[in-house]
Amino acid sequence: MSKNKNSKSFEIALSAVSCALAVIFLLVGTYVRPILATGYIMAEICLMIPLSKDFYSGGALAYIGTCILTVLLGAIGELWLLVPFIMFFGLHPLLNALQLKFKINKWLAALVKAVWFDFALWVMYILVFDSSIGDTSQPAYQVINDYILAFIFVGGTIIFFVYDYIMFRCQKIINAFVYRIKK
Repeated sequence: MSKNKNSKSFEIALSAVSCALAVIFLLVGTYVRPILATGYIMAEICLMIPLSKDFYSGGALAYIGTCILTVLLGAIGELWLLVPFIMFFGLHPLLNALQLKFKINKWLAALVKAVWFDFALWVMYILVFDSSIGDTSQPAYQVINDYILAFIFVGGTIIFFVYDYIMFRCQKIINAFVYRIKK
């Protein structure tokens, strides 16, 4: 068996494991709403598995498969819950890997990804929260809803920089773990 053939089978296996785990986490997140954000993040971490061996096409296919299988296996009635994952969380590890591969300026990439993250938060506010957080008769919730764009773009950007740093660290941990599987 040639080395290239083994490499392709290993890519398929890592991508399949990645996709299966990501689907499980997303489905659990859609069934148990309080942990939906945890489902997004855990699925994102699972999608880092094929990228740890620079399998970019495997990572892209795992992302597409995760989105399709999650919808088909139970989230079809709640597709709007998956929009943040489809828009941002599922693509984030692939873009981070491509950023490193093509040596894109980290500050420029961070700025573009922060705007992208803020846009995804805004869409999530509209779709998931139905353009209203909390009971609007309460003054605190009314202030939040009145100034939501400021909260999203200021707070979201600050949160994103911490989040992006953590996701790069998670990728390094996944890389070390997958390296131990096959040398």
